[in-house]
Amino acid sequence: MPAASTQTRESSIRKRALPGLSLALALAAAPLPAQAQAQAQAQPRAAGEGAVVTVEADQPGAQVHPDVFGQFMEHLGTGIYGGVWVGEDSPIPNDGGYRTDVLQALKDINVPMVRWPGGCFADEYHWRDGIGPREDRPVKINTNWGGVNEDNSFGTHEFMGFAQRLGARTYVSVNLGSGTPAEASQWVEYMTAPAGTTALARERAANGHEDAWTVDYLGIGNELWGCGGNMRAEYAADLTNRFVTFTKPGTGEMLKIASGPSDSNYEWTETMMKISGKLIDGLALHFYTRPRDATWEDKGPALGFPESEWASTLDHTMEMDEFITRHSAIMDKYDPEQRVMLAVDEWGTWYDPAPGTNPGFLQQQNSLRDAMVAALNINIFTKHAERVKMAAIAQMVNVLQAMLLTDGPRMVKTPTYHVFDMYEPWQGATALPVDVAAPMYEKDDVSIPAVSVSAVRGTDGQVHLALVNVDPNNAHPVTIALDGVNPAGATGRILTARAMDAHNDFENPEVVTPTAFTGARVSRGTVTATLPAKSIVVLQLR
Repeated sequence: MPAASTQTRESSIRKRALPGLSLALALAAAPLPAQAQAQAQAQPRAAGEGAVVTVEADQPGAQVHPDVFGQFMEHLGTGIYGGVWVGEDSPIPNDGGYRTDVLQALKDINVPMVRWPGGCFADEYHWRDGIGPREDRPVKINTNWGGVNEDNSFGTHEFMGFAQRLGARTYVSVNLGSGTPAEASQWVEYMTAPAGTTALARERAANGHEDAWTVDYLGIGNELWGCGGNMRAEYAADLTNRFVTFTKPGTGEMLKIASGPSDSNYEWTETMMKISGKLIDGLALHFYTRPRDATWEDKGPALGFPESEWASTLDHTMEMDEFITRHSAIMDKYDPEQRVMLAVDEWGTWYDPAPGTNPGFLQQQNSLRDAMVAALNINIFTKHAERVKMAAIAQMVNVLQAMLLTDGPRMVKTPTYHVFDMYEPWQGATALPVDVAAPMYEKDDVSIPAVSVSAVRGTDGQVHLALVNVDPNNAHPVTIALDGVNPAGATGRILTARAMDAHNDFENPEVVTPTAFTGARVSRGTVTATLPAKSIVVLQLR
């Protein structure tokens, strides 16, 4: 990679939380015609060089854990309030206060796990503020995100009710930064103690829920190197050990995830694994993709960007492969059995805020470029399925690389949402090794493979292929040799559009949506297809 790009990438480990400002909400998006997808496939494009792929279907790898498709929801902007929770008395259709349109959309992509309450918010959150009658809960200032009032109307019971309605596993982040081991221990007891067994279990019942909940993952603080306390790794590891020791579930298995590194902070991983590796079940990795990564004050716009920033964004997001590889190698030194998972529990794109919005709300549009980022990362997670057992995109609704955008009673599915829908067969599937020889996509100082591929054998027994052409200008033919399987045919879907920044908004909600892909041919164990420019194709082999 070019030396200049490498230098700017190293600066990205110095991430810090954005300052909070005042409330606003707007979406900046000049919609493309609803027929853009069909036009994109119909327009002739120059044929580029071909990619040659081998899928070793006879040598299955690790399971792609369903929780790799997890979601993150933080008390940030309208991610929860207005995005998920509107209250029982809202004119917006709801199920016990939860938006029915959002619930249904998330059910439709089988969201497997949800992380809450943060993020930077978690290390200032005190769980008792969010239980009991809502009218009695204290109103505080959200000092991390927007400087707005936090009325705590969405607390433990509301989160658990949301997860139960989705049928999703729960990931609760406890307050290590400004809290105590005793507070964290009591919260775990409140959530997991069997009915009637302790004073906290009886308090939970008095607040409306008698039976214990299951906490599947417990986050031990968040970004302790930054907004979680600006700690040294050694100190953070010692505190982690304290919190791990005293947080004991009353029912169920609860995996404990330590605050891990940002980006290429390999020293943090070394220290945490050395001091805490035997006590934890997972180490969190955070990495945000930006078009411009020299400073956090100038990340680049979500829309209206030049091709150079299409290229730099995809180049930067593909660094995830190197980060996982190198952090995993360090983990292997202390955990050769790979018991401790690498949990990529914050990932996705981060752009400059949408014009006219509160900068602390991290509101941004979501385009075909974001769909590419999502697909490339899922392919990378599939490659590393033996170590990456959980991930959480940031975030679920209205914040950063969201699945869904809402505005009052309206809701729209983003291109990223459609990628998660297309990749649903990857949940619980078996990863299949792939070898890819692809031409390069080059723009300015960026040079990356034009084609990315992952393959799985799904729980349905079928082989599924994901083919991503990142080249925005040229179609690329692919030839895929399949070892150990001889399919009779293939069906598939494609996500593409005319413009690099094509996006869905409330006036034009279906500019970027999947359509049928009929261009795959199967003959004697080989699949051939031509991938249109800037496209994501997912095939099922019959």
